[in-house]
Amino acid sequence: MRCRICGAALPDGAMFCGHCGSSTSATPESRRRPDARPGDTMSLGRGLRHSGVVSVAVDAPAAAVEPVAPSGPAGAEAPAASRRPEEPAPSEPAPLRFVLRFSSGEIRIVSGTGLVGRRPLPQPGEAFDHLVTVADPSRSVSKTHLEFGVHDEALWIADRFSGNGTILRRRDDVALRCEPGRRYLVPRGTVVEMAEQSFTVG
Repeated sequence: MRCRICGAALPDGAMFCGHCGSSTSATPESRRRPDARPGDTMSLGRGLRHSGVVSVAVDAPAAAVEPVAPSGPAGAEAPAASRRPEEPAPSEPAPLRFVLRFSSGEIRIVSGTGLVGRRPLPQPGEAFDHLVTVADPSRSVSKTHLEFGVHDEALWIADRFSGNGTILRRRDDVALRCEPGRRYLVPRGTVVEMAEQSFTVG
């Protein structure tokens, strides 16, 4: 029998997890707080409003974003001769890409949404672009530790009720412990600490 929140082994008949204190009937989905409003996204910055939400410009200049060429079959674009002069060439906005540099030395380039953990697994009905596996022999990182996505051209992360929590550390070394289930915008250069493992957002 294992805790469905942190994955710790439990004795048969246990009602609570001795590692994280969760009820054995709790699931990540049941513990998750609804946070569908973009206004609830927290921005990791310098100034705090009275609401407790940090709201400053995220330092992700367009020049630092490496564009990705739109994928498609060769010759998909109509030749210039077949288009009228007033018609602009069709173009798709390139997806934003972020580089995750892990303390283990691994590097992952991501865009869209994803999960990070020792063995990340979506809940029923969830779909993600990336499942990023973290090498962690000490098992300090939860199987599904955190979730990430893109909001207003910046990367956000949300702790998925992990056993050891998630800490954001800015370039100025100011640390912020993430409240499980809440989204936090992370500027490039921020270090995301997951217990004994970490990654830098680039």
